[in-house]
Amino acid sequence: MALHQKIGELEAQLSRYQQEADEAEKRFRALADALPVMIWMSGADALFTYLNRAWLEFRGRSHALEEGKGWTQGLHPDDRDLCVETYLKSFTARQGFRLEHRLLAASGAYCWVETTGVPRMDADGRFAGFVGAAIDISDRKREFFTPDADSVRMVFSLTERERQVLVLIAGGKSTKQTATELGISYKTADSHRSRILEKLGVHETASMVRYAIRAGLIEP
Repeated sequence: MALHQKIGELEAQLSRYQQEADEAEKRFRALADALPVMIWMSGADALFTYLNRAWLEFRGRSHALEEGKGWTQGLHPDDRDLCVETYLKSFTARQGFRLEHRLLAASGAYCWVETTGVPRMDADGRFAGFVGAAIDISDRKREFFTPDADSVRMVFSLTERERQVLVLIAGGKSTKQTATELGISYKTADSHRSRILEKLGVHETASMVRYAIRAGLIEP
Protein backbone atom coordinates (compact mmCIF):
# COMPACT_ATOMS: atom_id res chain seq x y z
CA MET A 1 0.00 0.00 0.00
CA ALA A 2 2.87 2.36 0.85
CA LEU A 3 4.46 1.65 -2.56
CA HIS A 4 1.23 2.49 -4.39
CA GLN A 5 0.94 5.67 -2.35
CA LYS A 6 4.54 6.65 -3.19
CA ILE A 7 3.96 6.04 -6.90
CA GLY A 8 0.81 8.13 -6.73
CA GLU A 9 2.68 10.97 -5.08
CA LEU A 10 5.42 10.84 -7.74
CA GLU A 11 2.84 10.85 -10.53
CA ALA A 12 1.11 13.84 -8.95
CA GLN A 13 4.43 15.66 -8.63
CA LEU A 14 5.32 14.97 -12.27
CA SER A 15 1.89 16.22 -13.30
CA ARG A 16 2.47 19.48 -11.40
CA TYR A 17 5.89 19.90 -13.02
CA GLN A 18 4.33 19.37 -16.46
CA GLN A 19 1.58 21.88 -15.72
CA GLU A 20 4.14 24.44 -14.56
CA ALA A 21 6.23 23.85 -17.70
CA ASP A 22 3.15 24.24 -19.90
CA GLU A 23 2.20 27.48 -18.16
CA ALA A 24 5.76 28.83 -18.53
CA GLU A 25 5.66 27.96 -22.25
CA LYS A 26 2.34 29.79 -22.67
CA ARG A 27 3.70 32.87 -20.91
CA PHE A 28 6.82 32.86 -23.08
CA ARG A 29 4.80 32.61 -26.29
CA ALA A 30 2.44 35.37 -25.21
CA LEU A 31 5.42 37.62 -24.48
CA ALA A 32 7.20 36.67 -27.72
CA ASP A 33 4.09 37.41 -29.79
CA ALA A 34 3.93 40.89 -28.27
CA LEU A 35 7.50 41.73 -29.29
CA PRO A 36 8.34 43.50 -32.57
CA VAL A 37 11.45 41.30 -32.95
CA MET A 38 11.26 37.99 -34.82
CA ILE A 39 11.61 35.16 -32.29
CA TRP A 40 12.15 31.47 -33.01
CA MET A 41 12.65 28.31 -30.97
CA SER A 42 13.84 24.82 -31.85
CA GLY A 43 13.66 21.48 -30.10
CA ALA A 44 16.39 19.03 -29.18
CA ASP A 45 16.21 17.64 -32.75
CA ALA A 46 17.21 21.06 -34.21
CA LEU A 47 13.83 21.48 -35.93
CA PHE A 48 11.97 24.76 -35.39
CA THR A 49 9.01 24.31 -33.05
CA TYR A 50 7.88 27.92 -32.63
CA LEU A 51 8.02 31.21 -34.55
CA ASN A 52 6.35 34.30 -33.13
CA ARG A 53 3.83 36.63 -34.74
CA ALA A 54 6.49 39.09 -35.94
CA TRP A 55 8.30 36.31 -37.81
CA LEU A 56 5.13 35.01 -39.48
CA GLU A 57 4.07 38.53 -40.49
CA PHE A 58 7.52 39.24 -41.92
CA ARG A 59 7.44 36.04 -43.95
CA GLY A 60 3.75 36.17 -44.81
CA ARG A 61 3.38 32.47 -44.12
CA SER A 62 1.60 30.30 -41.58
CA HIS A 63 3.25 28.62 -38.62
CA ALA A 64 2.59 25.22 -40.19
CA LEU A 65 4.65 26.18 -43.25
CA GLU A 66 7.54 27.74 -41.31
CA GLU A 67 8.01 25.18 -38.51
CA GLY A 68 10.35 22.21 -38.79
CA LYS A 69 12.61 22.93 -41.78
CA GLY A 70 10.05 25.14 -43.49
CA TRP A 71 11.83 28.37 -42.54
CA THR A 72 14.83 27.40 -44.70
CA GLN A 73 12.68 27.86 -47.81
CA GLY A 74 12.94 31.61 -47.22
CA LEU A 75 16.73 31.70 -47.22
CA HIS A 76 18.42 33.29 -50.22
CA PRO A 77 19.90 30.52 -52.44
CA ASP A 78 23.38 32.03 -52.06
CA ASP A 79 23.08 32.06 -48.25
CA ARG A 80 21.24 28.81 -47.60
CA ASP A 81 24.21 26.44 -47.23
CA LEU A 82 26.08 28.85 -44.95
CA CYS A 83 23.04 29.49 -42.75
CA VAL A 84 22.13 25.85 -42.31
CA GLU A 85 25.76 24.83 -41.77
CA THR A 86 26.34 27.56 -39.18
CA TYR A 87 23.13 26.71 -37.33
CA LEU A 88 23.77 22.96 -37.24
CA LYS A 89 27.42 23.36 -36.20
CA SER A 90 26.43 25.71 -33.39
CA PHE A 91 23.59 23.38 -32.41
CA THR A 92 25.90 20.36 -32.22
CA ALA A 93 28.52 22.30 -30.26
CA ARG A 94 25.85 23.84 -27.98
CA GLN A 95 27.31 27.28 -28.72
CA GLY A 96 25.59 30.54 -29.55
CA PHE A 97 25.93 32.10 -33.00
CA ARG A 98 25.31 35.35 -34.87
CA LEU A 99 24.85 35.49 -38.62
CA GLU A 100 23.84 38.03 -41.27
CA HIS A 101 21.95 36.63 -44.25
CA ARG A 102 19.07 37.31 -46.62
CA LEU A 103 15.52 36.15 -45.92
CA LEU A 104 12.51 36.35 -48.23
CA ALA A 105 9.88 38.79 -46.92
CA ALA A 106 6.14 38.78 -47.53
CA SER A 107 6.68 41.54 -50.12
CA GLY A 108 8.55 39.07 -52.33
CA ALA A 109 11.90 40.84 -51.80
CA TYR A 110 14.90 39.45 -49.96
CA CYS A 111 15.85 41.46 -46.87
CA TRP A 112 19.06 41.33 -44.87
CA VAL A 113 18.50 40.04 -41.35
CA GLU A 114 20.79 39.45 -38.40
CA THR A 115 19.97 36.15 -36.71
CA THR A 116 21.26 35.11 -33.30
CA GLY A 117 20.69 31.91 -31.37
CA VAL A 118 21.64 30.45 -27.98
CA PRO A 119 21.16 27.03 -26.34
CA ARG A 120 18.25 26.66 -23.94
CA MET A 121 17.82 24.20 -21.07
CA ASP A 122 14.75 22.61 -19.52
CA ALA A 123 13.87 22.76 -15.82
CA ASP A 124 16.21 19.85 -15.09
CA GLY A 125 19.16 21.52 -16.80
CA ARG A 126 19.05 19.29 -19.87
CA PHE A 127 19.65 20.68 -23.35
CA ALA A 128 16.25 21.39 -24.91
CA GLY A 129 17.18 23.13 -28.15
CA PHE A 130 17.85 26.69 -29.20
CA VAL A 131 16.05 30.00 -28.89
CA GLY A 132 16.88 33.00 -31.02
CA ALA A 133 15.89 36.25 -32.65
CA ALA A 134 16.16 37.90 -36.04
CA ILE A 135 16.05 41.60 -36.90
CA ASP A 136 15.73 43.31 -40.27
CA ILE A 137 18.98 45.18 -40.99
CA SER A 138 18.30 46.01 -44.64
CA ASP A 139 18.47 49.76 -44.03
CA ARG A 140 21.83 49.40 -42.34
CA LYS A 141 23.13 47.20 -45.13
CA ARG A 142 22.06 49.68 -47.80
CA GLU A 143 24.36 52.27 -46.24
CA PHE A 144 27.33 50.16 -47.35
CA PHE A 145 28.46 48.69 -50.63
CA THR A 146 27.26 45.34 -51.93
CA PRO A 147 29.62 42.54 -50.86
CA ASP A 148 32.00 41.35 -53.58
CA ALA A 149 30.92 37.87 -54.74
CA ASP A 150 34.48 36.53 -55.14
CA SER A 151 35.45 37.75 -51.67
CA VAL A 152 32.34 36.16 -50.19
CA ARG A 153 33.20 32.81 -51.78
CA MET A 154 36.79 32.99 -50.54
CA VAL A 155 35.83 33.97 -47.01
CA PHE A 156 33.15 31.31 -46.71
CA SER A 157 35.55 28.63 -47.91
CA LEU A 158 37.07 29.06 -44.44
CA THR A 159 35.87 27.02 -41.49
CA GLU A 160 33.47 28.61 -39.01
CA ARG A 161 36.27 29.00 -36.45
CA GLU A 162 38.56 30.56 -39.04
CA ARG A 163 35.84 33.06 -39.93
CA GLN A 164 35.49 33.93 -36.24
CA VAL A 165 39.24 34.55 -36.03
CA LEU A 166 39.13 36.60 -39.24
CA VAL A 167 36.32 38.82 -37.98
CA LEU A 168 38.08 39.51 -34.68
CA ILE A 169 41.49 40.20 -36.19
CA ALA A 170 39.99 42.28 -39.01
CA GLY A 171 38.08 44.18 -36.33
CA GLY A 172 41.33 45.24 -34.66
CA LYS A 173 41.93 42.45 -32.13
CA SER A 174 45.43 41.09 -31.68
CA THR A 175 46.06 37.35 -31.98
CA LYS A 176 46.34 37.18 -28.17
CA GLN A 177 43.06 39.07 -27.67
CA THR A 178 41.39 36.86 -30.26
CA ALA A 179 42.55 33.73 -28.43
CA THR A 180 41.20 35.06 -25.13
CA GLU A 181 37.82 36.05 -26.60
CA LEU A 182 37.33 32.66 -28.29
CA GLY A 183 38.63 30.69 -25.31
CA ILE A 184 41.46 29.06 -27.23
CA SER A 185 45.25 29.07 -26.83
CA TYR A 186 47.46 31.68 -28.46
CA LYS A 187 49.13 28.90 -30.47
CA THR A 188 45.77 27.71 -31.81
CA ALA A 189 44.67 31.25 -32.70
CA ASP A 190 47.98 31.91 -34.47
CA SER A 191 47.62 28.63 -36.35
CA HIS A 192 44.12 29.68 -37.51
CA ARG A 193 45.53 33.04 -38.61
CA SER A 194 48.24 31.34 -40.67
CA ARG A 195 45.71 29.07 -42.37
CA ILE A 196 43.47 32.06 -43.16
CA LEU A 197 46.36 33.86 -44.84
CA GLU A 198 47.18 30.72 -46.81
CA LYS A 199 43.60 30.05 -47.92
CA LEU A 200 43.03 33.66 -48.95
CA GLY A 201 46.36 33.78 -50.74
CA VAL A 202 47.61 36.86 -48.87
CA HIS A 203 50.58 37.57 -46.64
CA GLU A 204 49.61 40.30 -44.17
CA THR A 205 46.81 41.37 -41.85
CA ALA A 206 45.85 44.37 -43.99
CA SER A 207 44.87 42.06 -46.84
CA MET A 208 42.81 39.93 -44.45
CA VAL A 209 40.96 43.06 -43.38
CA ARG A 210 40.21 43.98 -47.01
CA TYR A 211 38.75 40.51 -47.62
CA ALA A 212 36.56 40.77 -44.52
CA ILE A 213 35.26 44.19 -45.63
CA ARG A 214 34.62 43.14 -49.23
CA ALA A 215 32.76 40.05 -48.00
CA GLY A 216 30.58 42.18 -45.71
CA LEU A 217 31.81 40.54 -42.50
CA ILE A 218 32.82 43.87 -40.98
CA GLU A 219 32.01 47.47 -41.71
CA PRO A 220 34.59 49.47 -43.67
